[in-house]
Amino acid sequence: MSVLLHLSDTHFGTEQPQVLEAVVALAAQQRPDAVVLSGDITQRARPDQFRAAKAFVDRLGAPLLAIPGNHDIALFDLWARLTRPYARFASAFGPELEPVVALPDCLLVGVNTTRAWRHRHGEVSAEQVDRVARLLAAARPEQLRVVVVHQPLAVPHAGERVHLLRGHAHAARVLAQAGADVVLGGHIHLPYTLSLPGLARRLVVAQAGTAVSSRTRRGVPNSVNVLRWGSAVSAVDVLGAPPTDRYQLHAQGASCLVERWDFSAQQQAFACAAVTVVQPERDIRAG
Repeated sequence: MSVLLHLSDTHFGTEQPQVLEAVVALAAQQRPDAVVLSGDITQRARPDQFRAAKAFVDRLGAPLLAIPGNHDIALFDLWARLTRPYARFASAFGPELEPVVALPDCLLVGVNTTRAWRHRHGEVSAEQVDRVARLLAAARPEQLRVVVVHQPLAVPHAGERVHLLRGHAHAARVLAQAGADVVLGGHIHLPYTLSLPGLARRLVVAQAGTAVSSRTRRGVPNSVNVLRWGSAVSAVDVLGAPPTDRYQLHAQGASCLVERWDFSAQQQAFACAAVTVVQPERDIRAG
């Protein structure tokens, strides 16, 4: 079984020390096989903010897939924004803006949805979608296929549509056809999980809230996602969930749990708040 820890919108420069320490404690408890950081790592793309973010993720003890968000491109340094928009990101997390992490039973594919000429809105090109589709099509059947973007591929209601990734409809169709299981994102500081209708295969969008920043929405706490995947995920008691929220999963093949973990100010810790079961629509057998 693989465990993934999905963080987004850490906005270093506005991080809350007690929440940061709670994420470190959660990682020590869950022992993830990989950490996903889906953009807006910093508040203003300053070198000291990137250094603080890198020191934080180094404490989580797992391989990292990190992509930039719109806040990770310098806003006020126009020369840097136009000539070397990702130099500060690269100094902390390496030059690869669309990283791939392959685990024995998971394939994680990052997509850079930021554009230096855009302040906030994201975009995914047909060429990027085709690249991801080729990688997904080459995955082994037993690998969970996870795509990571910053801006959301889908939103829960019409009021959030302004934040949608440009090119989202085409991307959803092609990625579903290529076998994507889950698309992880952030950007709007709103945690939710949606199953997209009308596609060739089931495709789930799992958004994370802000992991450690004080820039939370009203009534929405800091939150992260934990994904569990594999044939061993069955009759699982979700750690931290009340007994009524324990899930009996599909008895045959592999299933994925997408768990939302919210920060409790009272407990000074993250606790499981919601679980979605994802059953990939393909024959999964050990290779």
